[in-house]
Amino acid sequence: MSTNQNVTAEVIEKILSLLPGADCGGGCGKETCRACAEAILSGESVALCPACGQEAVDAIADVCGRETEETKDEIAFVFCSGDAAGKKRFAGKTCREAKEAGFERGECKYGCIGCGDCVSVCKFDAMKAADGEIIIDPEKCNGCGACAAEDACVQGLIRMVPRDATNFIPCSNRDEDDDKVREICGFGCIGCGDCVRACPEGAVEIIDNHAVIDYDKCVGCVACTVKCKKKIIVDTMHDLTKLKEKVAFVKCSGFNEHAYKEAGFTSCKEAAAKADPKAMGICTTGCTGQGDCVKVCRYGAIEVVNGSAQVNPDKCVGCKDCYYACPKNLIEMVPYKGAKMVPCSSTADYADKAAVCGSACIACEDCFANCPNGAIHMEDAHAVIDPEACENCQVCQYMCQRGIIKEREVPEYNYLQRAALGMREGE
Repeated sequence: MSTNQNVTAEVIEKILSLLPGADCGGGCGKETCRACAEAILSGESVALCPACGQEAVDAIADVCGRETEETKDEIAFVFCSGDAAGKKRFAGKTCREAKEAGFERGECKYGCIGCGDCVSVCKFDAMKAADGEIIIDPEKCNGCGACAAEDACVQGLIRMVPRDATNFIPCSNRDEDDDKVREICGFGCIGCGDCVRACPEGAVEIIDNHAVIDYDKCVGCVACTVKCKKKIIVDTMHDLTKLKEKVAFVKCSGFNEHAYKEAGFTSCKEAAAKADPKAMGICTTGCTGQGDCVKVCRYGAIEVVNGSAQVNPDKCVGCKDCYYACPKNLIEMVPYKGAKMVPCSSTADYADKAAVCGSACIACEDCFANCPNGAIHMEDAHAVIDPEACENCQVCQYMCQRGIIKEREVPEYNYLQRAALGMREGE
């Protein structure tokens, strides 16, 4: 072996010692670390291996006698967080076999199949499959990019993101039908574009009917998180339950007890379509209490109490999934800043209301006549309070004969929310 060959072999060994050495076949595009080392020595980027940190790249540049390059510190992220793509049916198969078998109606054909093909690709024990969900350990992930390679994830859901990124949109849905997306997956992006319009840096855009963040532009503010209708944007720095403008409110306070359940109904949708509440001697417009809204709530913010759904505003994030799930349109979105609310939507006359519900608004108009701010109006035989105009003066509660007007605690606005939306005191 010539002197030049010896020198070359020695340099390759030095470069190789600075590489991970796992032959991951990742982002460098080479099958082995030796092939990567040889490519670097032959003139390719000293930062060719994406798993190498800045210190290692500096050392490689020094060994090669070349200028160093700035590294990208990235980790893998799965752009799907839903229970999708028929995971339970495909247990025991590979993701590729599952996709070839095809998806059934009601399954997201764009979601993570969860069989773990990507796990077998990872040489650093940074990925695992648990109950059909792929979990990436950011501490173990060195950003090699093997799992993000074109043939690693048959759905193309794994991409590299900056290690210090804090906002993520874990959805790759490409369906154009909003209702279908909501029905299939509670975590699905509906492509509404609110996040795009809210981003002050222009870092979000809609691609193939779902929102995508450009991390070269993203500064980690919470504007997109706050404005997201479905609250599916993951924010690892801030409490999602506080970053909201509106929360859900159920316009019914119950007293149907368990009438629908005792009649054999198992869902609100079924009860609303088939039941005859008048014949059952209960409110015709009230909550059926079968919990369709509870089932779709991802934050545990709704529970059924005395036969009626009740929302905890501190847990509610304002995603509106419950709003769409209620077949009787009893849920409305109200400002999180707090207000008086009338939990009744009955259109019946006084006698009928009094006969079936002890907490119904009897449309006496006392609250309406005495509100100093004109925040109350009568609509279909019950009072309605405009939360934007309400100043929480408590006059309506004092005047209400039945004591049914509900007072919601007024929480402090979150500072980060103000900053993200450009709000100031007095606006």
